[in-house]
Amino acid sequence: MHAFDYHRPTSLADAKALYATLEDPMYVSGGMTLIPSMKQRLAAPSDLIDLSSLSELQGIARLNDAHDATFRVGGLTRHNEVANSALIQQHMPVLGQVAAAIGDHQVRNRGTLGGSIANADPASDLPAALLAMKAVVNTQDRQTPADDFFLDLFETALDAGDIVVSVDFSPPLQAVYEKFRHPASGYAVVGVLVARYADGVRVGVTGAGPCAFRACAMEEALNQEFLPQAVDAVDIPDAGFNSDMHASAEYRAHLIKVLTKRAVQTLLS
Repeated sequence: MHAFDYHRPTSLADAKALYATLEDPMYVSGGMTLIPSMKQRLAAPSDLIDLSSLSELQGIARLNDAHDATFRVGGLTRHNEVANSALIQQHMPVLGQVAAAIGDHQVRNRGTLGGSIANADPASDLPAALLAMKAVVNTQDRQTPADDFFLDLFETALDAGDIVVSVDFSPPLQAVYEKFRHPASGYAVVGVLVARYADGVRVGVTGAGPCAFRACAMEEALNQEFLPQAVDAVDIPDAGFNSDMHASAEYRAHLIKVLTKRAVQTLLS
């Protein structure tokens, strides 16, 4: 690990101002990816800005009392806090299900929602949830719909110096997450979240490609007929999909269909 300077700001404004004055800084929250990368010398920031003490980035809240209420999860909210939240379990249990599927308890006790989506690992669970659940990512000065947030391998719409302050979710009528789990890392070889809203079905996919995406052809088929067999005729091209010793691109394309059908069957039962 290369030498670096450590900073612990006491407010979001201080963190942003500090970032602008340093040579090559990086923010850290849970550090689940950044710290191992630094140990392997794959990342060498000049400074680490620790956000973990910023209370304004923490917590889970309901934004309004309307029938179509939105729920806000702070960027520093840890995965186990999401998984165990009574508010999440009551209104969006699928988000708790996704959070509980991340890694192990050590990871879930340290890793944060904001850090996970900012890192945008192609096998991360949460991006599928954001895409399927009409999420909006809030930084210090702008809002980005999840549909426009995940761009490519470890690449998002965040600009240098941006901090994920919170994420807003719209609770679906029904939703479930199905995951083909890597037995060692716990990452998703493929993960599929199917969510039903009054205006249609949304299908978020992670693990298959360089970044999470919506399976629009699946959504169209399920909007026509919400049955497992409705996706049988849908073609899932595997061009550009991840391919490694754990699963070929072709197999990942196959898993998308299998997991989508399982999710639909679960929702119907």
